[in-house]
Amino acid sequence: MNRAFLTRYAWISIEAALVTMGLKAAAYFMTGSVGLLSDAIESLVNLAGGIMALTMLTVAARPPDEDHAYGHGKAEYFSSGVEGTLILLAAVSIGWAAVGRLLNPRPLEAIGAGILVAVLASLVNLGVALLLLRVARRHESITLEANARHLLTDVWSSAGVAVGVGTVGLTHWDWFDPVVALVVAANIIWTGVKIVRRSVAGLMDKAIAAEDLSAVQKVLDVFRKDGVQFHALITRQAGAQKFVSMHVLVPGDWTVKRGHELLEQIEADIRRAISKAVVFTHLEPLDDPVSWADEKLERP
Repeated sequence: MNRAFLTRYAWISIEAALVTMGLKAAAYFMTGSVGLLSDAIESLVNLAGGIMALTMLTVAARPPDEDHAYGHGKAEYFSSGVEGTLILLAAVSIGWAAVGRLLNPRPLEAIGAGILVAVLASLVNLGVALLLLRVARRHESITLEANARHLLTDVWSSAGVAVGVGTVGLTHWDWFDPVVALVVAANIIWTGVKIVRRSVAGLMDKAIAAEDLSAVQKVLDVFRKDGVQFHALITRQAGAQKFVSMHVLVPGDWTVKRGHELLEQIEADIRRAISKAVVFTHLEPLDDPVSWADEKLERP
């Protein structure tokens, strides 16, 4: 299935980043709040992440070629990894600005208008994030999921900043604004670390999800009842594409045609059980000792 259509959602993310960045920058200039400044900086990261997502989704949608026989799906992990790194860099810059303001606090201005503009920006992010998350889950796109979770983090961060700015307006505790910015930075770091870890796991050929592996085993259990055995089951995931390979052991007196028909049925059943699966099978005779020599992943 061609996934080029997913790039339209990256464009939506880019447009939302531009809008919210402008709104939050305006809120910062109205109030002088370092918390709102941190929010504006994170929107700049949102923009960079959206551009990266657009680039990598375009690459991932390319069909297999001679140099990439298994497709380009892993490009999505680069996007989410870069976005996670950008999130961490944004958190450091926010923390730096917050510490400076904590050491040299100053009163905020036009607090009501600043909060109103910040809330408007958050609503834009919330709507786009929920859209991207729904599409990411439906089409199993780690790029869009990382982008959506980043935007949701932005929403929660903005809510915290609004509370901080409002508290300063009510109490005149000028130190509270940079403290909230530091809390925002810590929350952003946590999100960034999770995104980077998942991206690295994907680049390291992590096995398919536990629920997908369970679905594969249920398919194989049906054939085990008829005396067919399996070993050397290996799985990995590259973007949305899932790869499953195994050895299928049958009686040695089976004809090639019968064995081939069995493999075709097994592969078809697995593809129905889990989405976007590429299945490789290798037929072996049950009564040949050599068939059991490669039961483990590495053949002696």
